[in-house]
Amino acid sequence: MKTNIDYKLYLVTDRDILKGRDIYTAVEEAINGGVTLVQLREKNISTLDFYNIALKLKKITDNYNVPLIINDRLDVALSVDASGVHLGQKDMPASIARKIIGENKILGVSASTLEQALKAEKDGADYLGVGAIFPTSTKDDADAVSLELLKKIKDSVSIPVVAIGGISENNVGLLKPANIDGISVISDILGKEDIKMASEKLSKLINN
Repeated sequence: MKTNIDYKLYLVTDRDILKGRDIYTAVEEAINGGVTLVQLREKNISTLDFYNIALKLKKITDNYNVPLIINDRLDVALSVDASGVHLGQKDMPASIARKIIGENKILGVSASTLEQALKAEKDGADYLGVGAIFPTSTKDDADAVSLELLKKIKDSVSIPVVAIGGISENNVGLLKPANIDGISVISDILGKEDIKMASEKLSKLINN
């Protein structure tokens, strides 16, 4: 069930940033540091590998009662009984995805315009990932979203809004006026030597 989902500190995985470190250990450390939701993002691996990683990761997230969201792949999300799926603008339409995954799974949609945000809400999204707010190296095709637009989107929809793109401990304070529901982070957690401490720092900053 998807009641009371905490979107505050939303970790998106990227094994390249881990530079060979174990993804399972990294995610567990991040959760121990305050991560409230995990999205498994894998772009260039086989379906079997994706499935196996998701299955193993779900055991960890379940252990901490943290939802696991699968990026893009509805088949993987359903096969491991993940908490939900996150779709980009070039993925399957959200309205179709909702029909496939049912009402009890979480459906997240990326948006970089007000029009996309309103459509995603209408099509059944449970939350929006809005960005890129700041320049990011992990997604070079991401459209830029101003802080003004972020606030406008937040004010225009009734579902939770998570800011994405280049968010770090140095700039997270700039997001306060937008009154968003959470931040999505890759590099500023997984790129740090001490992953647990990096999560703790961000967690403190967004809970202040």
